[in-house]
Amino acid sequence: MDFKDLLKQISERAEKLRENLQTEEATKNALIMPFISALGYDVFNPLEVVPEYTCDIGTKKGEKIDYAIIKDNEPIILIECKHCEQDLTLHDNQLLRYFHVSKAKFGILTNGLKYRFYTDLDTINKMDEKPFLEIDILDIKDFHVEELKKFHKSNFSVESILSSASELKYTNELKRIINEEFNSPSSEFVKLFAKRVYSGGIITNKIMEQFTDLVKKSLSVYVNDKINERLKSALSSEPKQETQKQDEQPQETEEGDGIITTIEELQAFTIVKSILRDKVDISRIIYKDTIGYFGITLDNFKKTFCRLRLDGKNKTIAILDENKKETKYPINTIDDIYNYSEQLLKSLEPYL
Repeated sequence: MDFKDLLKQISERAEKLRENLQTEEATKNALIMPFISALGYDVFNPLEVVPEYTCDIGTKKGEKIDYAIIKDNEPIILIECKHCEQDLTLHDNQLLRYFHVSKAKFGILTNGLKYRFYTDLDTINKMDEKPFLEIDILDIKDFHVEELKKFHKSNFSVESILSSASELKYTNELKRIINEEFNSPSSEFVKLFAKRVYSGGIITNKIMEQFTDLVKKSLSVYVNDKINERLKSALSSEPKQETQKQDEQPQETEEGDGIITTIEELQAFTIVKSILRDKVDISRIIYKDTIGYFGITLDNFKKTFCRLRLDGKNKTIAILDENKKETKYPINTIDDIYNYSEQLLKSLEPYL
C-alpha cells in the first residue's frame, strides 16, 4: 500500500472511530500510533519510537512527553498528544517547554484528527508559536501528502524540511488572512480599495459602511467570474460531442438578479462533495444558489438533498428526506458540516 493510501485509510479510520474514543490513551492507540507507523517508524521498537519520553527541564525532573521519534540515539521529532475532542493549544504545553532543551528540530501537537508541525524559524532553539504545517486527517490534500513524505523515515532530512517550512508557514498565514478578508473585510482592507475609487473627499464612517458591503460583494463576483472562466475553458477544450452532451445537462447554478454565491458557500459545497466522494461520482453533484438558501443536488434540481443557509448569524445545514422534508442542524463554521456526514450520505440513498 502506498503512502497516500495509508493516509486515506487512517482518515477513514478516524471518521469511523472518533465518536467512540473516550480517553487520550484511546486516541493514541486508535489514531496517532497508526499515523506514526504510516511515516515508516516502528511504534513497538523503543530504539525508534519512545513513548512517555522523559524530559528534565531545569528543576523539574521526570516530566514526560507522549512520544519521541529517535535517530542515532537522539530525538528528532517530539509528539505531544491530546484527546480527539480537545482543542490544540501551546499555552503552558509540555512540547513548548521541552523543545528548547532537546536536540529535536521538530515538534508535533496532535489530537489524532489535526496535526500541527512546529520548528524554530523565528528564534533558534525556541519553538515558534505558530505551526509551519497543519493537517486535518479528515481532509488530506495532495500537497499535504507531499509534505508528510518529507517526515517519512526513508526520506527524513532536517535540511529538506526546513527549506520549505518557512515558505509554508507564511503562505498558510497569508491564506488565512486572505480568507478572513474575503469573508469579513477589515476596515484597513476596505479603506485600501475605497481610497482608490472614491473621489468624494473624506471617507466617513457612513462611506466605510457602504464600501464594506461593496468590497465583499465585489470579491465574491470576482471569484465567481474566475470559476466560470475556468469552467468555460475546460468545456471548450473537450471534444465537440462531449460539449454538446454537457449542454444537455442542468447548469450548476440558476442565479437570479442580485444573487451572489459567496466564498463560504463554495467552500461548503466542496466539503459536501468530499463527504460524498466515496458514495457517488462528485461530477453529479451540483448546486443552485437562491435568495433563501444554497441548495445542493444530485444530477438535477428535483433531487435536492441539502440546503445551506450561511448568510446570517445563525448558520444552518438542512438535510432533506425523500419527501423533501427538511431537518435543520445549527453550524458555527462550515467545518461543522463534517459532523453531519452520516445524514448527508443517508439523504442520497433514495436517488441512487
